[in-house]
Amino acid sequence: RRTQNRPKFKYPLWYLKKERVNYPEKLSSENVTFVKEVVHDKFGPPAVLSGIPTFQVPVSPLKEQPIVKGEWTPSTRRSGLIARKIGQYPMWLNDGKIIWTTLLQVVDNHVIKYTPPEEVNPPKRPNRFLRPNKFGQLLVGAECADPQLYTKEYCGLFAEAGLPPMKFLGKFSVTPNAAIQPGTPLYACHFQPGDVVDVCGKTIDHGFQGVMKRWGFKGMPASHGVTKTHRRGGNVGGGGEKARIWPGTKMPGHMGNKWRVHRGVKVWRINTKYNVIYVQGLAIPGLTNSIVYIHDTLLPLRRRKEAPLSFPTFYPELSDPLPDDMYDQQVHAFDAPTITYDEKS
Repeated sequence: RRTQNRPKFKYPLWYLKKERVNYPEKLSSENVTFVKEVVHDKFGPPAVLSGIPTFQVPVSPLKEQPIVKGEWTPSTRRSGLIARKIGQYPMWLNDGKIIWTTLLQVVDNHVIKYTPPEEVNPPKRPNRFLRPNKFGQLLVGAECADPQLYTKEYCGLFAEAGLPPMKFLGKFSVTPNAAIQPGTPLYACHFQPGDVVDVCGKTIDHGFQGVMKRWGFKGMPASHGVTKTHRRGGNVGGGGEKARIWPGTKMPGHMGNKWRVHRGVKVWRINTKYNVIYVQGLAIPGLTNSIVYIHDTLLPLRRRKEAPLSFPTFYPELSDPLPDDMYDQQVHAFDAPTITYDEKS
């Protein structure tokens, strides 16, 4: 199926969308105070939970409807989390080997809506050869915000869940037995140390770059008769019978600013106080303070073979109090002694 000659009706990656202008409503100081009181009465007073500014919702929808839980199977696919990349940190294993980790903070996640499989992209007409969809869609939001900054239509997405509008949204494909009730908060303990996850993020935007920076070309010599071709790509193989350039040839162009998935990343440590997940390596896509999406890995040889401790997610009211830091068995905890002596017999 050839699609090269078809026009692409989409804007380039570096196209800037038009921003919404926040028009001043010319409200008096008394009216501004009254609007804030209405917002706080509906969504609760502002609070800082796990180091993140949010709202303290007074009445949770979880108390009105029971939570329906399913049983885990090897083909189950759970929900994911929306996190913010906040930095990098070294850790040491029990044998003294140093490993570098990336810190991902789960920023005030809540389940907004669940769509069953039969309602996800239904077929326009019945087809007996069409396979039924086996995955539902779970809409998750992160970082509660002031509803005055958003439109009425956008705030209506969160009305059924009883939540304030969120800055970021993410949609995860889940199986029906892993569905979560709308309004449920999600924590970093959704995963456990030792789990293998996939992290999806947008790479750093480098703009228009040449072949030496974009693809790592060696370039031409710096002297000995070389003229104006020091950083050029050289021959692109356009001669001969083909008389064209092959599709996919590495050439200058826009570098970065694309969604990429880093698969098979191990979780080494989880901080339950600030909802921070320490994952393996420094190759997590995106700048510091950028948004990433975390979910159970889809690699066939590294997928989960046993049921997780928290299924379909972690519920604080149904579990015992957890320590501030949870480590993998191979990681040396900072509060543990580094040297031990055996008592003489």
